[in-house]
Amino acid sequence: MRNIFAQQPSNQTDVYEKQKQKYWLHLLLFVITFFTTTVAGYEWVRGFSNQMEFTELIYGIPYSLSILFVLGSHEFGHYFAAKIHKVRATLPFFIPFPAIMGFLNFGTLGAVIKIKSPIPTKKALFDIGVAGPIAGFIASVILIIYGFTHLPGREYLLQIHPDYDLPTYGKNGLALVFGDSLLFSFLREVFTSSKDFIPPMSEIYHYPYLCVGWFGFFVTAMNLIPVGQLDGGHIIYALFGEKKQYTISSIAMIFLIVFGVTGVIISYFGIPLNIGWSGWLFWAVILFFVIKVKHPPIFDDTPLDIRRKIIGYLTILLFIVCFIPAPFLIF
Repeated sequence: MRNIFAQQPSNQTDVYEKQKQKYWLHLLLFVITFFTTTVAGYEWVRGFSNQMEFTELIYGIPYSLSILFVLGSHEFGHYFAAKIHKVRATLPFFIPFPAIMGFLNFGTLGAVIKIKSPIPTKKALFDIGVAGPIAGFIASVILIIYGFTHLPGREYLLQIHPDYDLPTYGKNGLALVFGDSLLFSFLREVFTSSKDFIPPMSEIYHYPYLCVGWFGFFVTAMNLIPVGQLDGGHIIYALFGEKKQYTISSIAMIFLIVFGVTGVIISYFGIPLNIGWSGWLFWAVILFFVIKVKHPPIFDDTPLDIRRKIIGYLTILLFIVCFIPAPFLIF
């Protein structure tokens, strides 16, 4: 969900013509992503099945609409901020990810916009970088609050797992457990009561609004990692400048590698600790070779105003409360 920077073409008419010709591509990718996320939503909610009827896809629509809402909010946050600063940007490209037999996935690899002209100032860089995570975060909070205030009873889970209340449940198979972030657990405490049946994190993916809200927090944290051209990299660069951004980015990479290696060790030796995930190691490789550690220079030394600095510091706090050292655990 990073922004892809490109140099401004000399012929502006050609730019607009090319963008008009690609409207069909945005729509096509959106439709395909709607289908793949609907299939993924069915599998998350109802469980993986080789005999799914087409009419049963209706069970995946709440998940699909929710995840498109979160991803769309994030990318349109970037898009409208770019428009305000007269920086040309494409509409979001949604990236579908088809269901693979025996492999549960979110049905999408996210969405991106492409910046078509240089970003002229740190102020514009900050606004474009911060608008996406904030918009996606707000959308995720809405879904989580709705999910926790509209929890179905225990019978909902028993329809999916009839043996859920039996002592043998989960004994003969692997369990996927979503990691708990500080903010997700806080919202659970605030918006549920002792009278509610509160699903454990090992079953949260059967609840589409909670599942997508959790995913939204996870994506927000991933994008706010202060590395290169990630949203977090834009924000840190605009706040602290080139040298400090590179230092902070390097430290963040070290932490990612440590969490990733720890996850590999824990997984290999079966150590019951919730402090690492092997996926962070893969993400560190992507960041290092594709997104890069150092942010490209913006030739503007004007410091941010106090309002933007406060928003920037709050966004750093947002990263902390949404980050999950071990987002996925398999037992």
